[in-house]
Formats: sequence, C-alpha cells, structure tokens
Amino acid sequence: MPINLASIYRYPVKGLTPEPLDRTVLSPGEGLPQDRRYALAHGSTRIDPVAPTWLPKSNFLMLARNERLARLKTRFDETSGTLTIQRDGKTVASANIQETAGRTVVEQFFAAYMADETRGTPKLVEVPGHMFSDTAAKVVSIIGLDSVRDLERVVRAPVDPRRFRANFYLDGGRAWQEFEWVGREIQIGKARLRVTKKIDRCAATNVDPDSGQRDLNIPLSLQRGFQHIDCGVYAEVLEGGPVARGDALIVI
Repeated sequence: MPINLASIYRYPVKGLTPEPLDRTVLSPGEGLPQDRRYALAHGSTRIDPVAPTWLPKSNFLMLARNERLARLKTRFDETSGTLTIQRDGKTVASANIQETAGRTVVEQFFAAYMADETRGTPKLVEVPGHMFSDTAAKVVSIIGLDSVRDLERVVRAPVDPRRFRANFYLDGGRAWQEFEWVGREIQIGKARLRVTKKIDRCAATNVDPDSGQRDLNIPLSLQRGFQHIDCGVYAEVLEGGPVARGDALIVI
C-alpha cells in the first residue's frame, strides 16, 4: 500500500502549539525551518549564547510536567516575529519576540500563568542555528498514523496523533512499519533522509492537546500492549528539497 505524507507540523516554541504546514523545504543536517527555534527556559537554566550545548528538556517548560501549556493556543509569524498567545479564544499576549521588549512581554505572561511551576522567572530563549529539540541531533520526527490507530486498539479510546508532536505524519502502509526503516534511507518529495532511531515516549503524550488534561497513560499502554514505549522514528536530512502534503514516501 502506498505511504503518503498526510500532515506536516512545526513547533516554533518548544512545548507550545503545533503549526500545520502545507509544504516546507528541508536542508541537510537541519530540522524543519523554524522548528523548536525558541524555548521557555526556567530562570535557573544556563545557556551559552556563543557555544550552546544540548540540554535535557527538564531545563525548559514542557508538557511532560507543565500540562497547562496545552490550554494555550499560540501562533508565530516568522515575517513579523510576532508570537500571539490565546486562552479560551481570547488574545492574552502578542509581541515581537525578535526584540528584547517583546520577549519580556511573553516572559512576564508565562511567569504569571505558570505561577509556581517555574524555577525562577521563565526566559524565552533563542540561539541562532540552535534547535531546542529533545535530542542532541537536529532531526525530523515521523509517525505512521496506522501505528496510532493500532495503539487506539490497546487504549480502547481515540488517540489524537498530535499528542506525539511529530513533524511528519504518514498515512498508508502497516502499523509500526516505520520501525523497520531504522538504519535505512527514505525519500519524501525531493528530500532524502536516513532514519536513525525509534522515539521513546514520555508523559507529554498523556496530555490532551486541546484540554490540557492528563486523560491517558500512553507510555504504560505502549508497554502493556507492545512491550516497548516507542512510537515514531527520528530521521536526519541527507539531501534537502521541497516536501509537501500528499508526497509519497519511498524506502530506498
């Protein structure tokens, strides 16, 4: 059965709202453009702006511990640099986060909204060329929707694929087929990637992406149903190029 790219998402601010895309352009050794460009670091987190190193996600506000983030809906305009934050359908903050004053507005909002869940006043951080990913390598995350459907069989409830915060969602093929691609190359659109590893899942997937409630235990369900806690794979971009929804995936 043909495998097609059903959805594309980027996450301009780590832990905040996914943004759907119709198309994107991949570059060798990079993730999606604008993906995890920013992050909300705890006040106690130290980041070297000259020589940044990868830091575990515990240094940042994240859904695994801060499910209230999911109740917010955010949108980033890369042209103007404006981040807009909505709560219950109303705009509660909007500022140009490419400027110091704008970042301060956003930081003050999250300091009040997150209350005692932060270690010090949160800082909206960006380091040019750095990606605040859950892995040290810059990668694209990929999930087969058939795998999610098979997980629903075990959970006995609908599982919103957005819980997994992937970049690419695939339709077609077989459940868990993406695990077979580890160590192999794939082509999507004009881009060529190498699948590097499975993605082990944490408590972030327990959070409903709309309500912000912890209403499922995804890692436990994976372990009970499949004897592992993996869902999806990471891939590194070898050759760049345009990628669009509906493109076929070919295993090379």
